[in-house]
Amino acid sequence: MAFEYYYRLSKRDQREYERSDGYDAIELSMPSRIHRMVGPLRLALADEDHAGVQQASSDLAHAITQDLNVNPALVIVKSTRPVNDAEELHGLYEPADGDCYAEITVWMRTAKRNQVVAFRTFLRTLVHELCHHLDYELLELEESFHTEGFFLRESSLVQQIT
Repeated sequence: MAFEYYYRLSKRDQREYERSDGYDAIELSMPSRIHRMVGPLRLALADEDHAGVQQASSDLAHAITQDLNVNPALVIVKSTRPVNDAEELHGLYEPADGDCYAEITVWMRTAKRNQVVAFRTFLRTLVHELCHHLDYELLELEESFHTEGFFLRESSLVQQIT
């Protein structure tokens, strides 16, 4: 099943979308090792400890990329989400550029109320952005589209580590 925007893509991008949609899971070789890393993230977020959330998020993302034997991504945790008239930005993935690492940016506070993001929301956002990285690094896709397969891969990772 293709999402609405599929029909506005070029033929080349439609083929890449279909490739992406064909992958429905990412299997970790040692999920129990990575599962143990989720607790410190939960605690740091509950304590509103920005430095702790930064470290735990980086450690978690690094462990997943290491488990999958792909290049790491730099994780940056910022404080309050940016907002425009339409939506809040929860996370952002920027692919590697030359000698620079790919970057994952996530925010730990909501834009409107400046409240710490719920743990599950934060974790899913981090994994979502990491899945964009894995689309390029692990699956070697040319583009990282929000396909049904993409969301299944995201869910498969979250289920393995929680």
